[in-house]
Amino acid sequence: MTDEASAPGGEPPLTGRPVPPGPGLAQRAWWAVLDWIYAARWQISSLGPTTADDYRDGDQSAVVVIPGVYETWHFMRPLMDALHDRGHPVHVVAVLRHNVRPVPVSAADVMAYLVEHDLRDVVIVAHSKGGLIGKYAMTDLDGDGRIDRMVAVSTPFAGSVLADLAPVPHLRVFRATDPVLAGLAEQLETNSRITSVYGVFDTLIPGGSELTGARNVTVPVGGHFRILGDPSTRDVVLDAVVD
Repeated sequence: MTDEASAPGGEPPLTGRPVPPGPGLAQRAWWAVLDWIYAARWQISSLGPTTADDYRDGDQSAVVVIPGVYETWHFMRPLMDALHDRGHPVHVVAVLRHNVRPVPVSAADVMAYLVEHDLRDVVIVAHSKGGLIGKYAMTDLDGDGRIDRMVAVSTPFAGSVLADLAPVPHLRVFRATDPVLAGLAEQLETNSRITSVYGVFDTLIPGGSELTGARNVTVPVGGHFRILGDPSTRDVVLDAVVD
């Protein structure tokens, strides 16, 4: 994996190794197939017996997971399992359901959960849209400083060009010109508390998830969903949570 910390003076990130050529069309298509198979498997897993309450015990810092659009919290289970095994109580904001409501509304629900359960020094672990919700909560709603930091996996911080083709409004909000997303992009101070993790190519965010001022880490995975189950992603998330 490559840990890309933004260089001083606005220079490109330092990777410490030559940048390999981008994946070809056939490779991208194969990643897309694997990605949707992975997504389908985890949608089915939401029907299983595991409940969110199974993860809420532990004596380490509290973790709150925020999945992406159309995702239940079950998509986050590979990371939840790893974090819980390390002693972290992992919390699910069940009211988010499939996460199709506006970012500010969902961020308010996350903050309400933190207040209700009096959680402090919280680490948010998010996927895709969940990272936008987490950053909105950190920048606009967390007056009490309950959120310590966030690890965001495959989050469209700069939007996605595919959002212009989206057939429904709650997917078109991922355009770079969307007022909420554009406003978050202007909030730079919070970025130093964010670790952005993304693969070598994202089928839904072709422009990538690099975030200025954040700790940017590239893992050797192609796709948008299956990155959640990759061991390299797990290792980066564990490192960032216990850092």
